[in-house]
Amino acid sequence: MSGHSHWHRIKHKKGIADKKRGQIFSKLSRTISVAAREKGGDPETNPKLRLAIEKAKEFNIPKENIERAIKRGTGELKGVTLEEVFFEAYGPGKIAIIIEGITDNKNRTLSEIKQILNQNKGKLVSPGAVKWMFERKGCITVDCKSQIEDLKDKGKLELLAIEAGAEDIYWHDEVLDIYTKPEGLEEIKKILENKGIKTESTSLDWVAKKELETEEKDKIACQKLFAALDDNEAVQEIYSNLKE
Repeated sequence: MSGHSHWHRIKHKKGIADKKRGQIFSKLSRTISVAAREKGGDPETNPKLRLAIEKAKEFNIPKENIERAIKRGTGELKGVTLEEVFFEAYGPGKIAIIIEGITDNKNRTLSEIKQILNQNKGKLVSPGAVKWMFERKGCITVDCKSQIEDLKDKGKLELLAIEAGAEDIYWHDEVLDIYTKPEGLEEIKKILENKGIKTESTSLDWVAKKELETEEKDKIACQKLFAALDDNEAVQEIYSNLKE
């Protein structure tokens, strides 16, 4: 499967630069605040907030930062008004792209995204133009290396994932992405953990229905575009149908 979130690509890299770490802290804090504003500050009754907190913990964001972000979302602390944005685009080689973001100024962010795309052989398109090429999926990430000895076998992990109700699986190196229906994400995660499998992360992703093969020059141009988008403070997630 394709369409992996940008976070999936970077979460396994080590030694994130201080500047980059600060940017990630800021982005994840925004995600927490928006989730808390929508359905309250209790992660037990707010699945979106629970996922946001789990992702924040993956990057070792301090507990006090998480608590502040929740309080900003629920209104206990004053702050700017944040809103979610969703953009669809084509990149180099006609690659389809979905961009999710959180901003305090929608018009400014729209202008910035347009500029980044234009500078990197991309183009913003109207709502629905590429979204139909993707499906909303739950994703559970499992690192084979972090499992107990009895569960380091890839074949066994695959079998357990399928038995738990996975719709599809995807290996990249030693890391397994287990795809589920969005509504089954939490249940399948619990089943896997009850079987002794250590999960690295859970998320809701836009997964491409079909991968697109491109020339190497377009692939390089797409990676440059993804990096430029990720540097924008409002951009949270980047998905594409680029075949890796």
